[in-house]
Amino acid sequence: MLVTVLSAGTAWAEEETQAGENDEAASEWPKGHYPLPEHGDVIGEDYIVKARDEETLLDIAREHNVGYEEIRRANPDVSVWLPGEGTEVVIPGRFILPPVEREGIVINVAELRLYYYPPAGEGETPRVETYPIGIGREGFDTPLGKTKTTMRLKDPAWYPPRSVREEAAARGETAPAVVPPGPDNPLGRHAILLDIPGYLIHGTNLPDGIGMRASRGCIRMYPEDIESIFDRVTVGMQVHLINQPIKAGWDGDMPYVQVYEALEEQEAGMAALMETLAMLERSGDESATPLNYELLRELLENPNGEVIALTPAPAPEPAPEEDAGEEESLLWEELAV
Repeated sequence: MLVTVLSAGTAWAEEETQAGENDEAASEWPKGHYPLPEHGDVIGEDYIVKARDEETLLDIAREHNVGYEEIRRANPDVSVWLPGEGTEVVIPGRFILPPVEREGIVINVAELRLYYYPPAGEGETPRVETYPIGIGREGFDTPLGKTKTTMRLKDPAWYPPRSVREEAAARGETAPAVVPPGPDNPLGRHAILLDIPGYLIHGTNLPDGIGMRASRGCIRMYPEDIESIFDRVTVGMQVHLINQPIKAGWDGDMPYVQVYEALEEQEAGMAALMETLAMLERSGDESATPLNYELLRELLENPNGEVIALTPAPAPEPAPEEDAGEEESLLWEELAV
């Protein structure tokens, strides 16, 4: 009995020590790296920083792992080019994980974000990494569906596609047959080829375009971001490209919704409402949490990319009881008329 108790106590202590080490390790992870929720769907937190002298909003976005559209939505009244020293800037660092399997790379074009689920080694805390991206502009839509990585190229050369050559010819210019590695190469220093001909995940020589629809269909990343995953993304890794403007999930017993503006014209009607409710379904043995349908409808109609808790609507206040004496007096007045 004593041996059993001591063994259990030792095991408990080891688990506590391991948990403490994992928490400590997680606190030292780079921006955009989060412990993978064991049961929930919400990661990260929003926070506020103060702008430094001559720092642009785009500088702040890059430093804090967010893209152009994200930083603009979170700070609509802040100047893009000169926020001003000491200006408070909101960093939108909270996300709901996309509603697909948490494996390999998941790219949600609707929110201009990439999620990477690196395999966890023995004793490591499972994690998810998320990065802002640039995607195809209108007319050059980024393709959707499941694919895989096929090749990794460091310092790639860029061969302008026919569309680029035709646009150059229309301007009376001649596009180069090849752009060698270097500062003028639009692929940056790292490229990961996908099993979709002509499409890549790559760096860029124009980092201000991250977080925008600005490419010809490829997925762009900040140079430092793709460099951080380049050696860890193996050939044959699954890449799941989705267009999910509405995400919903749980953090403990609280339901959350995160809604982005759809890339195509799409009304926030009954189909969107039912899709969101389906994402919030829980198993029968879990207690139901009342949802605020009015707030949900408002979010679907006015997407802002924020992670919003669907707290229950406040109960209506009971009508004040009229004084019985006053009511009786009014009755006698009516009878006397």
